[in-house]
Amino acid sequence: MTSFAALGGEGLDPADVDPRIADFYERASRWHLNLWSEWSAVAWPFGRLVTALLSERLQQACLSMRPLDASFGMTSKVVHIHGAHGEVVGSAWLRNMRKTGHVTYSGLYGVRTLPGSGQPSVRVVFPLPLGSLQVFLKPSAGLDGSFHLRSPIGGFGSDGAYLMLERYDETLSARRIPLNEHFHLYVDEDGDVRADHSLKLWNIPAVRLHYRMRRQA
Repeated sequence: MTSFAALGGEGLDPADVDPRIADFYERASRWHLNLWSEWSAVAWPFGRLVTALLSERLQQACLSMRPLDASFGMTSKVVHIHGAHGEVVGSAWLRNMRKTGHVTYSGLYGVRTLPGSGQPSVRVVFPLPLGSLQVFLKPSAGLDGSFHLRSPIGGFGSDGAYLMLERYDETLSARRIPLNEHFHLYVDEDGDVRADHSLKLWNIPAVRLHYRMRRQA
Protein backbone atom coordinates (compact mmCIF):
# COMPACT_ATOMS: atom_id res chain seq x y z
CA MET A 1 0.00 0.00 0.00
CA THR A 2 1.17 3.54 -0.64
CA SER A 3 0.64 4.51 3.01
CA PHE A 4 0.18 2.28 6.04
CA ALA A 5 -1.70 5.20 7.63
CA ALA A 6 -4.60 4.42 5.27
CA LEU A 7 -5.57 1.60 7.66
CA GLY A 8 -6.29 4.01 10.50
CA GLY A 9 -9.82 3.70 11.88
CA GLU A 10 -11.90 2.95 14.94
CA GLY A 11 -10.12 -0.37 15.48
CA LEU A 12 -6.52 0.53 14.64
CA ASP A 13 -4.10 3.36 15.29
CA PRO A 14 -1.25 2.76 12.78
CA ALA A 15 1.20 4.36 15.24
CA ASP A 16 0.71 1.33 17.53
CA VAL A 17 2.36 -0.95 14.92
CA ASP A 18 6.14 -1.37 14.76
CA PRO A 19 7.41 0.94 11.96
CA ARG A 20 9.39 -1.92 10.41
CA ILE A 21 6.14 -3.76 9.77
CA ALA A 22 4.64 -0.62 8.24
CA ASP A 23 7.75 -0.32 6.04
CA PHE A 24 7.22 -3.85 4.77
CA TYR A 25 3.66 -3.02 3.69
CA GLU A 26 4.75 0.21 2.01
CA ARG A 27 7.91 -1.18 0.33
CA ALA A 28 7.29 -4.92 0.06
CA SER A 29 9.53 -5.44 -2.98
CA ARG A 30 12.56 -4.28 -0.94
CA TRP A 31 12.18 -7.19 1.47
CA HIS A 32 13.56 -10.69 0.83
CA LEU A 33 11.01 -13.40 1.59
CA ASN A 34 11.61 -16.89 2.98
CA LEU A 35 8.74 -19.32 3.48
CA TRP A 36 8.10 -22.52 5.42
CA SER A 37 4.85 -24.46 5.06
CA GLU A 38 3.18 -26.76 7.57
CA TRP A 39 0.20 -28.74 6.28
CA SER A 40 -2.15 -30.69 8.47
CA ALA A 41 -2.27 -34.41 7.74
CA VAL A 42 -5.96 -34.17 6.87
CA ALA A 43 -5.61 -31.25 4.46
CA TRP A 44 -2.38 -32.27 2.66
CA PRO A 45 -4.01 -34.62 0.08
CA PHE A 46 -6.65 -31.97 -0.72
CA GLY A 47 -4.01 -29.25 -1.08
CA ARG A 48 -1.89 -31.43 -3.36
CA LEU A 49 -4.91 -32.22 -5.55
CA VAL A 50 -5.87 -28.55 -5.88
CA THR A 51 -2.27 -27.60 -6.69
CA ALA A 52 -1.96 -30.31 -9.34
CA LEU A 53 -5.33 -29.73 -11.01
CA LEU A 54 -5.78 -25.98 -10.69
CA SER A 55 -2.94 -23.95 -9.21
CA GLU A 56 -0.14 -24.97 -11.57
CA ARG A 57 -2.41 -24.60 -14.63
CA LEU A 58 -3.85 -21.23 -13.59
CA GLN A 59 -0.57 -19.93 -12.10
CA GLN A 60 -2.35 -18.90 -8.93
CA ALA A 61 -2.15 -19.93 -5.26
CA CYS A 62 0.47 -22.59 -5.99
CA LEU A 63 1.31 -23.28 -2.36
CA SER A 64 4.45 -25.02 -1.24
CA MET A 65 3.56 -28.67 -0.54
CA ARG A 66 7.09 -29.79 0.39
CA PRO A 67 9.53 -27.82 2.57
CA LEU A 68 12.34 -28.01 -0.02
CA ASP A 69 10.15 -26.26 -2.63
CA ALA A 70 10.56 -23.05 -0.64
CA SER A 71 14.18 -23.58 0.37
CA PHE A 72 15.50 -20.87 -1.99
CA GLY A 73 12.99 -18.24 -0.91
CA MET A 74 10.54 -16.23 -2.99
CA THR A 75 10.78 -13.40 -5.47
CA SER A 76 8.64 -10.35 -4.76
CA LYS A 77 7.52 -7.75 -7.28
CA VAL A 78 5.02 -4.92 -6.75
CA VAL A 79 3.34 -3.07 -9.62
CA HIS A 80 1.14 -0.06 -8.80
CA ILE A 81 -2.14 0.32 -10.72
CA HIS A 82 -3.02 3.94 -11.49
CA GLY A 83 -6.42 5.51 -12.12
CA ALA A 84 -7.40 8.02 -14.80
CA HIS A 85 -6.03 10.91 -12.75
CA GLY A 86 -2.73 9.26 -11.79
CA GLU A 87 -3.77 8.11 -8.33
CA VAL A 88 -2.79 4.63 -7.12
CA VAL A 89 -5.97 2.51 -7.00
CA GLY A 90 -4.30 -0.78 -6.12
CA SER A 91 -1.06 -2.73 -6.20
CA ALA A 92 -0.37 -6.05 -7.89
CA TRP A 93 1.94 -8.18 -5.74
CA LEU A 94 3.54 -11.07 -7.64
CA ARG A 95 5.44 -13.81 -5.82
CA ASN A 96 7.27 -16.79 -7.32
CA MET A 97 9.15 -19.69 -5.78
CA ARG A 98 12.83 -19.24 -6.66
CA LYS A 99 13.46 -23.00 -6.75
CA THR A 100 10.49 -24.10 -8.90
CA GLY A 101 9.58 -20.87 -10.70
CA HIS A 102 5.93 -21.45 -9.86
CA VAL A 103 3.71 -18.45 -9.23
CA THR A 104 2.76 -18.68 -5.56
CA TYR A 105 0.39 -15.73 -5.49
CA SER A 106 -0.65 -13.02 -7.93
CA GLY A 107 -3.09 -10.68 -6.26
CA LEU A 108 -4.35 -7.12 -6.31
CA TYR A 109 -4.01 -5.39 -2.93
CA GLY A 110 -5.68 -2.27 -1.63
CA VAL A 111 -7.57 -0.69 1.26
CA ARG A 112 -11.38 -0.64 1.34
CA THR A 113 -13.96 0.20 3.97
CA LEU A 114 -16.99 -2.10 4.03
CA PRO A 115 -20.45 -0.50 4.26
CA GLY A 116 -21.39 0.35 7.84
CA SER A 117 -17.83 -0.10 9.13
CA GLY A 118 -15.60 2.57 10.67
CA GLN A 119 -12.45 0.49 10.15
CA PRO A 120 -10.72 0.18 6.74
CA SER A 121 -9.82 -3.37 5.72
CA VAL A 122 -7.07 -4.81 3.56
CA ARG A 123 -8.71 -6.16 0.40
CA VAL A 124 -6.96 -8.84 -1.65
CA VAL A 125 -8.32 -9.88 -5.05
CA PHE A 126 -7.09 -13.12 -6.63
CA PRO A 127 -8.18 -13.41 -10.30
CA LEU A 128 -9.87 -16.64 -11.36
CA PRO A 129 -11.58 -17.74 -14.58
CA LEU A 130 -14.91 -15.87 -14.87
CA GLY A 131 -14.46 -14.15 -11.53
CA SER A 132 -12.23 -13.67 -8.53
CA LEU A 133 -11.69 -14.55 -4.90
CA GLN A 134 -11.89 -11.41 -2.77
CA VAL A 135 -10.72 -11.44 0.83
CA PHE A 136 -11.32 -8.60 3.30
CA LEU A 137 -8.93 -8.66 6.26
CA LYS A 138 -9.60 -6.72 9.46
CA PRO A 139 -6.46 -5.09 10.92
CA SER A 140 -5.55 -4.69 14.59
CA ALA A 141 -2.41 -4.03 16.65
CA GLY A 142 -0.91 -6.04 19.52
CA LEU A 143 0.43 -4.49 22.69
CA ASP A 144 3.97 -5.40 21.61
CA GLY A 145 3.74 -3.52 18.30
CA SER A 146 2.77 -6.62 16.36
CA PHE A 147 0.13 -6.53 13.63
CA HIS A 148 -2.85 -8.81 13.01
CA LEU A 149 -5.00 -9.31 9.94
CA ARG A 150 -8.08 -11.49 10.30
CA SER A 151 -10.54 -12.81 7.75
CA PRO A 152 -13.04 -14.63 9.97
CA ILE A 153 -16.15 -16.65 9.28
CA GLY A 154 -19.22 -14.45 9.61
CA GLY A 155 -22.24 -12.94 7.96
CA PHE A 156 -22.48 -11.49 4.47
CA GLY A 157 -21.11 -7.97 4.24
CA SER A 158 -18.49 -8.31 7.00
CA ASP A 159 -14.77 -9.08 6.74
CA GLY A 160 -14.10 -12.48 5.23
CA ALA A 161 -13.69 -14.33 1.93
CA TYR A 162 -16.05 -14.01 -1.02
CA LEU A 163 -16.23 -15.83 -4.34
CA MET A 164 -17.25 -13.43 -7.10
CA LEU A 165 -18.53 -14.87 -10.39
CA GLU A 166 -19.58 -13.12 -13.59
CA ARG A 167 -22.82 -14.51 -15.02
CA TYR A 168 -23.69 -14.79 -18.70
CA ASP A 169 -26.05 -11.80 -18.39
CA GLU A 170 -23.03 -9.73 -17.22
CA THR A 171 -24.26 -9.51 -13.63
CA LEU A 172 -22.08 -10.51 -10.68
CA SER A 173 -22.88 -12.98 -7.95
CA ALA A 174 -21.10 -13.02 -4.59
CA ARG A 175 -21.03 -15.91 -2.16
CA ARG A 176 -19.43 -16.03 1.27
CA ILE A 177 -17.05 -18.99 1.56
CA PRO A 178 -15.76 -20.59 4.79
CA LEU A 179 -12.11 -19.53 4.64
CA ASN A 180 -10.82 -18.48 8.05
CA GLU A 181 -7.44 -16.70 7.92
CA HIS A 182 -5.18 -15.03 10.45
CA PHE A 183 -1.89 -13.22 9.80
CA HIS A 184 0.32 -12.30 12.76
CA LEU A 185 3.31 -10.09 11.97
CA TYR A 186 6.02 -9.23 14.50
CA VAL A 187 9.69 -8.24 14.64
CA ASP A 188 12.15 -10.82 15.95
CA GLU A 189 15.35 -10.29 17.95
CA ASP A 190 17.40 -9.90 14.74
CA GLY A 191 15.19 -7.09 13.45
CA ASP A 192 13.55 -9.26 10.79
CA VAL A 193 9.80 -9.17 10.27
CA ARG A 194 8.13 -12.53 10.81
CA ALA A 195 4.64 -13.54 9.75
CA ASP A 196 2.60 -16.56 10.82
CA HIS A 197 -0.32 -17.24 8.49
CA SER A 198 -2.93 -19.81 9.48
CA LEU A 199 -5.66 -20.90 7.09
CA LYS A 200 -8.67 -22.91 8.17
CA LEU A 201 -11.71 -24.30 6.38
CA TRP A 202 -14.51 -23.42 8.76
CA ASN A 203 -12.57 -24.05 12.00
CA ILE A 204 -10.60 -27.02 10.67
CA PRO A 205 -6.84 -26.25 10.40
CA ALA A 206 -5.56 -26.72 6.84
CA VAL A 207 -2.14 -25.09 6.52
CA ARG A 208 0.21 -22.78 8.43
CA LEU A 209 2.73 -20.65 6.54
CA HIS A 210 5.71 -19.04 8.26
CA TYR A 211 7.49 -16.12 6.60
CA ARG A 212 10.72 -14.31 7.37
CA MET A 213 11.09 -10.92 5.69
CA ARG A 214 14.52 -9.27 5.67
CA ARG A 215 15.05 -5.69 4.48
CA GLN A 216 17.41 -5.34 1.53
CA ALA A 217 19.99 -2.56 1.59
